[in-house]
Amino acid sequence: MKLRRKLLKWYDANRRDLPWRGVGDPYATWVSEIMLQQTRVETVIPYFHRFMERFPNPQALAEATEDEVMSVWSGLGYYRRARLLHRGARAVVERFRGQVPEAAADRRSLPGVGRYTAGAIGSIAFGLREPLVDGNVGRVFARLFAIETPLGDRSTERHLWALAEEWVDGPRPGDLNQALMELGAMICTPRNPRCPDCPLRLECAARLGGRQAELPARRQKRRPKEVRMVAVVATLGDALWLRKSEGELFMGLWNPPWVPLGPEADEEQSARDLLDACGLKGRVRSQPLGEIEHLLTHRRLRASVWRAVAVKGLENERLRIFPRGALADLGVSTFGRKLISTGAER
Repeated sequence: MKLRRKLLKWYDANRRDLPWRGVGDPYATWVSEIMLQQTRVETVIPYFHRFMERFPNPQALAEATEDEVMSVWSGLGYYRRARLLHRGARAVVERFRGQVPEAAADRRSLPGVGRYTAGAIGSIAFGLREPLVDGNVGRVFARLFAIETPLGDRSTERHLWALAEEWVDGPRPGDLNQALMELGAMICTPRNPRCPDCPLRLECAARLGGRQAELPARRQKRRPKEVRMVAVVATLGDALWLRKSEGELFMGLWNPPWVPLGPEADEEQSARDLLDACGLKGRVRSQPLGEIEHLLTHRRLRASVWRAVAVKGLENERLRIFPRGALADLGVSTFGRKLISTGAER
């Protein structure tokens, strides 16, 4: 296929030097692909280095505690990825003798490994002709072939995966998949694509029709739901009381205690009730220290931050007191660190 050859030639001359490329390690490929989901390459690189230094193989990751994994992942966001990767490593140790399996069905059986991640590991690490489609690949194909339906629609996804299967069926499948992703990341960007530098520009239907700004077709975005909450930064001397979150938000991470607010709730009383609910006793100051905003994919959090001092209580598996110096090595969410910073003594 002429387009395939053009793309691989461009990739050979222009690909970025990334720490997970060319290492021939299925585990490193797996870790990088999980980290890169909905996260920019520039953000991932330092996290990848730290993660691989701390957990260089599935055995090391499987033997780690969840708190250890979260402390290294802290700040990268989308924490469910880390928990599934941790579970996946344990499955690799238990079922595949610590080696990431080559068989596609075995890879797909691992927690957190879907069609995309399995295809990335299979093609990049094992040289198998397995397709993948992510946002970058979808955007390249949508413009190249003028696909009119929005990305994310079932019909569009079927079309994109069929194209990906066709393109990967040839020499160097791993490089081909990486080339498609690289083209989307560097050239065929969401806004202001660099069409003059694209190796496929002469065949691109969007460029030929002047429709680069229209394609891919856009889905209607949901506005993030606003969540009002109260958080209490509770201290005992120089130490902080933190609670391990459960449920959808920041599960498995340590944060200052927080609770959603009802529309008629009194903030100060809610702060006092929150301390009581945690089994903590201390003096809540009569004025909030400020408000922080934290944007997640589908939620906008607005937290009123209160301070409680001389707080005493009993530790348990979900509630512990930590010296401030220990926070750097603890799995604390970015939201939690904002709360702590706002609640710090002035």
